[in-house]
Amino acid sequence: MTTSNPTLAIPGQLLGSTSRYQPGPGTHIHNHNVHASLMGTVHIAQPAKAPGPVKRLTKITPAPAPAELPTISVTVPTRSAGSDHAGQKKREVLPEVGNVVLCRVIRITPRQAVVAILVCGDTVLDAEWQGLIRVQDVRATEKDRVKIYESFRPGDIVRAEVISLGDQANYYLSTARNELGVILATSEAGNAMHPVSWKEYRDPETGLTELRKVAKPY
Repeated sequence: MTTSNPTLAIPGQLLGSTSRYQPGPGTHIHNHNVHASLMGTVHIAQPAKAPGPVKRLTKITPAPAPAELPTISVTVPTRSAGSDHAGQKKREVLPEVGNVVLCRVIRITPRQAVVAILVCGDTVLDAEWQGLIRVQDVRATEKDRVKIYESFRPGDIVRAEVISLGDQANYYLSTARNELGVILATSEAGNAMHPVSWKEYRDPETGLTELRKVAKPY
């Protein structure tokens, strides 16, 4: 029997310990933990049970092998085939003002971070829409002291809110609320980091910290 977790996974996200799950497609192991390698839906497949009744033991036998663990995997959602007309694609989801999105930082400048919007709400987008997080929209307080390079780095995964449809090329996004900001970051040494304060991530391998606009966990 296979159960599906409705929560979307993003690359690098911790899914569970190897003592609880076996890694399946779309995952990898790091430091005895299973992490997502893809952006998509998490699935947990329970191990198949042996058919038929369990036989009664009549002699001394070797201890049974440990029970198999459930397999956890990540798959990329596909479009439903249902539509009003044969061959007609479903209408694409577009970010709207007020939507919370997940995006990846592409590049930074002194005045803004350029991002690719990957997820809108609970929907993985088929196309990557470009957005901007301007320096005045990074934090709710001390806006005049905000520095983009101390808030984001290319490759960061950021949770943000759409505050304006912007121009034809970009959506304007904000991370000013406590629960918005960087949710996944990789250090300069290439290691996945964990947050240690509202403005710092730490590399567990080197012990070094890097500045970010950290998102408070839900």
